Parts: sequence; C-alpha cells; structure tokens
Amino acid sequence: MDIEEKNCSDGAYFVQRKVLDELSLDEVAQKRTWSTEPTLRERVKESLRCSVPRLKRIALSWVPVLSWLPHYSIRENAVGDLISGCSVGIMHLPQGMAYALLASLGPVFGLYTSLYPVLVYFIFGTSRHISIGTFAVISIMIGTVTERLAPDSKFIANGTNQTGSVDLDARDASRVQIACSLTVLAGIFQILLGVVRFGFVVTYLSEPLVRGYTTGSACHVCVSQLKYLFGVTPARFTGPFSLIYTLVDVCRLLPETKVPELFVSLVALFVLILVKEINACYRQKLPMPIPIEIVVIIAATIITHFCGLTSKYSIDVVGKIPSGLNAPQAPNATFFSDVIGDAFAVAIVSYAINISLGKTFALKHGYKVDSNQELIALGLCNTVGSFFQCYSVTSSLSRSLVQESTGGKTQVAGVISSIIVLITVLQIGSLFSDLPKAVLSTIVFVNLKGMFTQFMDVHILWKTNRVDLLVWLVTFTSTLLLNLDLGLAVSIGFSMLTVIFRTQLPRYSILGHVTGTALYLDTDTYKEAKEIPGIKIFRSSTTIYYANAEMYSEALQEKSGLEIGKLLTAMKKRDAKLKRKQEKEKKEAKMEAKKQRKAVSQMSNGAFSEVNERKVSAGVKGQSQGHVTALSLTEISTHGQSKGQVNRAYQDDTTMSDSDSDMGSHIFDSITQVSKPGGEKKGKACGSSTHSIILDIATTSFVDTVTVKTLKNIFRDFGEIDVDIYLAGCQACVVEQLETAGFFSESIPKSRLFVTIHDAVLHSLKKQTDFVLVSSLRILITGRSSFSFTSHLSLL
Repeated sequence: MDIEEKNCSDGAYFVQRKVLDELSLDEVAQKRTWSTEPTLRERVKESLRCSVPRLKRIALSWVPVLSWLPHYSIRENAVGDLISGCSVGIMHLPQGMAYALLASLGPVFGLYTSLYPVLVYFIFGTSRHISIGTFAVISIMIGTVTERLAPDSKFIANGTNQTGSVDLDARDASRVQIACSLTVLAGIFQILLGVVRFGFVVTYLSEPLVRGYTTGSACHVCVSQLKYLFGVTPARFTGPFSLIYTLVDVCRLLPETKVPELFVSLVALFVLILVKEINACYRQKLPMPIPIEIVVIIAATIITHFCGLTSKYSIDVVGKIPSGLNAPQAPNATFFSDVIGDAFAVAIVSYAINISLGKTFALKHGYKVDSNQELIALGLCNTVGSFFQCYSVTSSLSRSLVQESTGGKTQVAGVISSIIVLITVLQIGSLFSDLPKAVLSTIVFVNLKGMFTQFMDVHILWKTNRVDLLVWLVTFTSTLLLNLDLGLAVSIGFSMLTVIFRTQLPRYSILGHVTGTALYLDTDTYKEAKEIPGIKIFRSSTTIYYANAEMYSEALQEKSGLEIGKLLTAMKKRDAKLKRKQEKEKKEAKMEAKKQRKAVSQMSNGAFSEVNERKVSAGVKGQSQGHVTALSLTEISTHGQSKGQVNRAYQDDTTMSDSDSDMGSHIFDSITQVSKPGGEKKGKACGSSTHSIILDIATTSFVDTVTVKTLKNIFRDFGEIDVDIYLAGCQACVVEQLETAGFFSESIPKSRLFVTIHDAVLHSLKKQTDFVLVSSLRILITGRSSFSFTSHLSLL
C-alpha cells in the first residue's frame, strides 16, 4: 500500500491504495483473532483478589474524604471555605425552615435536614462546590405524600370535621414518620443503584425534561404558599388536577384575605427582591452577598414579638421550636408499601438535580465527579438522615452558587455551615417561635426566581430543537396537571417515545460523489454531489434495528426507484410471454422443417427419374454422360431456387468480406449496448439503469435478528432482478455480530463488505467494466466462429 501526501501546507493530500473489502482489510490491518478483554472468570477472580493496594484503592473510592482531606491546604483553602461556609450556613436557616413548610413538617425538621446530611456528604461526596440540604422541589414532593397519607381529616379531636379541632401534635408526628419512611426508602434505592453501577440512569432524564419538571414543580410550590401570603385556609386536594382545584379554591377565598398577613408578605417580598437585585448587580464588588433572608427573619420575628401582632391581628406564626437534638430512631416500616412509588420518584429526581449541578461545577473548575459514588453518597445522606428525622435532600442551586462564588474550595465549607445550623438548633432556634409563616413563604417565592427564568427555555428551544421543546412542554404540562409523581412518569415515557420515533423516522438519503474527492454526500443537500450512473448509494441517519427495519427496506426501494414486487411480477409476465413465444416458434419451426423435408424428398425423386430417362435416351442418341450430369445439377439448382430453398450458410460466406468490414461497428454497438449499466438483461429486469446499490451502514452501531433478516432479504430480492448489493462502512463490532448471526454465506460473501463507500464504488465500476469487455469479446469470438462453421456446412 502506497501513501503519498502532497501540499500539506494547503491542507491537501493524495492517497493511493488498493480497494479494500472486508477480507482484504483483515489481511492488511491484521485483525486480531483473539479478544483482549478479560473473560468473566478472570474478572470474577480479579474482583475477589485481596491485597493491600486493592483495599486502599477501594477505601479511597468509597470514602473520598480520605483522598483529599490529608492533603488539605489551610493556606490556600481555609479562608475561602470559612467565608463560604458562613454564607451558606446563614442561608440554610431561613431556607430550612421555609422548605419544611412545603413538606408539611415543622420548621425544626428543616433545620435537622440542613445538618446531618451535610456532614454525611462531606465524607462520601465527590463534588467540592454543591450545597446539600433542603430544596423546594423535593420538599413539595414530600409534602404531597405526607398530606395524602396524613390529612387533617384523620386527626379531628372529637371525630367530626365540622365542629372538632385538629390534633396538630398527632398529625405532625404522623407526617414526620411518613417523611422519614419515604426518605429511608429513597436512600436505599439510591444506594442499591450506586452499588450496581447504575449511575447512568440519570441520562434518561434529559436536560429539557429536568428543567420542565422543576419549572412545573415551582408552580406547585407557589400555589401551595398562596395560603400563607393571603392568610386563607383552602381545602386539601390530591391527585390529578389538584393544583387547579387548589388555585380555584384560593381565588374563591380571596374575599376572606387577612390584610395584616398580606401586608407583611408584600413588605417582606419587596425587601427581599430589592436586596437580592443589589447582590446580583454588585456581585463582583461585594465580598459576600448581603444575607438579607436571615436579616428579614430576625427583623420580622422581633417586630411580631414586641408589637404583639399575633394577638392583635391573628398572624400565623411558626410556633414552638424545640431546642436540642433528638435521639435517633428507626423509620416506621409500615408505610413502605404506601410510599414505595413516591420514594423511587424522589430518589431519581433528587439524584438528577444533584448530579447535574455537580457536573456543572466540576466542568467549570476542572475536576471529576463520580456519578455512581454521588448516587451512593446521596443515598447515605437520606438513609442516615432518616434516623435523625430528616427528609430527602438534594443540592440547591442558590446555595451552591453562593458557596462557589464566595470562595469555597472544598466541602469543609459544608461542615462550617453545619456548625452554624447546629448552634441555631441548640441555642437560638427557640427564639424564632414568633416568626410569621408569611415571611417564610416570601423567602420561598424569591428563591424560585431561578426556576421561573427557565420559561425562557421555550423561546430558545423553539429556535434550536423543537423536539426538545415538545419534551419540555409535555413535561411541564403533565407535572402541572397530573401532579408530581404521575407527571414525572408521563414525562419520562414521552421522552422515551421521542427517542423511539426519532430512530423509527430517520432521514434516508441518496449520496452522490463530489468530483475530485472521495466524498459522498446527500444529493438533496449538496449541489456538487452527483449520482454515479448505474449506482445508488443509500444511507440511513440512524442504526437499523427491529423498530425501523421494515421502513428501511421500503425507503430503499423508494429512493432507488426499484419496486421489487412490481419488477418481479413484470419479470414473471415477461418470462411467461417469452416462453409461450418460444414454444410457438419451435412448433412453427418443426412444421416448416417437415414441409421442407417433404419438398426436398419430392424434388430428389423427380430429379433422379429424369436423369434415368435421359440416361436411357442418351444411350440411344449417343450423347455424353458429363453433359447430362451438368444439366441435372443446373436443374437441381434451378428447382431449389424456384422453391425458395436458399443456402444461408453459403450466402453468408459470400458476404463475409462485408461483415468483416463492418465488424468494428458491430462490436462498438455491442459494447454500447452492454455497457449500459446492468446490460440488456438487467435493464429489462429492473426497468432502470441501476446495476449496483451500496448500503452505507456506518451509522449502525448494532444489529439484531430482524436487521439480519432484513439485510438478507434485500440481498435476495435485489439479486433476483440482477442488482448487486454492497455494504460499506461497517464497524468491526457489527461485522462480528453479523458473523455470529450467520449472515455470511456463499450468496453473501464477506467480499460484499467494503471499508468505505469509495472502495465499493470502485469495485462496482471495475466489475461492470470487466463485464463489458468479456461480453464484447464473447460477441467477437462467437461471431467469427459462426462464420467459419456455416461456411464449412455450405461446402459439405
């Protein structure tokens, strides 16, 4: 093989090599006949092997803190982690208490959730910048379950819903048990998925799906907080369309709005929005964001307590917040059967949010996040936290951005934030008993700003990818109308359907050659891509498998202009007509031969009788025998011509010189006729000039049994109409799968597979050239031999 490069400075090159089919490629590239991958036995043996380096490697992979904490640089990281930890810790306090209301739990449980899971993630997590803790979407998912399984109607003190009061202590205790049961089950799911290396499951949740889902969840969060802003008590709705029913009920109760609570909400909302905008505008100049949330909470608590707003205006407050930490207790397993579906949904959604944020920061700062270890770490956060009355956690975008922007370098910042939360729980938490719930609701509203900006995705996706836009809209609508659990299931199902439909309806194209190159491009897209006469190059934009194999075959016939069914029917009719014509001609030839034999027999008898008579008279008259013989031969010739019996062989022999002079034009006509792609036979069979079809299967990454059968049928059907089929660009793994499936045979040899389209084209053209030359030579040889043979017959 010769390879030569020219004009490298101009980016041009010239390659000279042989045409390579699959057999030639195996020889040239020296294909391995053995596998370099270890066998299953070797892998099992290796996994069971125990050594000190292996134990160390396993320990560092399962407990990542052991790999980076001993090398922690106090000089480089301590200051940034301290500032970042304090900032995030201050954010944990208001968000923990506010998001606990979304979960229909007491504020203290939000503080617990901001404490224990953060410490667990410090040990087992691999991301350096995300902030684990409460999150609005997960909180509303938990709240949906707790209110469904422990509604107020189950805890009426005297048993009647009209006159009795709700036993809040019993209700809250039951909801805590439900939340903990759901959390531990979600954690178990995450740990099991991480152990079996199933971290890639999140790849089935595309970015448009996650963003559409979180946007729909944000709408649920907003509607759930309207009752605190307006001071009304709407009815509790569950199931599909519950958001619509709740919104309608809140609108119905608007005339009963508590003006003092609405005023508190509007003032807090104004202050929060104003200061957060200042933080955003002067982000580069401020050493750390102004902790406006904790400032508003402290101010609102002080004003409410010293002004007596609770007694004067009946403003709803948080209530008693217990100080100290509770002893760990096991979650109630009796709720597992009721929450197993919700637990799986929470496990998947929380992991999807967590890993997407983790990979974003890892890409920005140049380190790697282990998706499987993140799954295990998040599962341990939930499992361990559930024993300390925490509910499900994930990373928060707002806190993670603050942790990263204020100089946080490692998860030591998370430990510092946990210390702040711990101090609050032990000493300061009870001081927030007079905090209005309306203020916590406004904090929730303001922190949802990032999710509501995701509505801009609609405009962006409309311009970039409308299939992703459809996924976003379906996810958002289903989450909005069908609630969070059913909405997630519907959105995942629809997202999968879009993938299936894309593979079922790929783009099929005919490729053409760009002159002066080895490029073959879509003729509909590129003007300079011209089809090669007699050759159709067919490409599918996706892999061929059972869902689109039949459509692939149909598209091939449509694009190539060869409808197999009609052509085979036409061939059968043509063959039947030709057979009838041949039988008729054969019958007529037999009858004509019979008549000729009879005529010749009569002529011979008459001639011999006449000769005998003349011999007798010649003996009397004394004439010579030679004269009589010459006369009889002349009469025989005359009688033969008069009866129409012409010696064709002789006649051709007499004109042989003319035929020889016209032989060049005769051969040229024959070559012209045969060189028409496919020859006369193929032209009649196919109804077109196509003699070869090249299937570009470079996009095919695997083949199944349906694909193998489809390809075999294509080779068989097109072979019946004398069209050659070739495969090009077949990957090595696909070739192995074809061999395993028994695709290759005498009728479909490996020589039908080519490395590139150009190799297949060159082979097809060479084959047609050889066919033309052989056919022309056969005509020439057959013509000369027939002349000699007939001449000899005439002489005999």
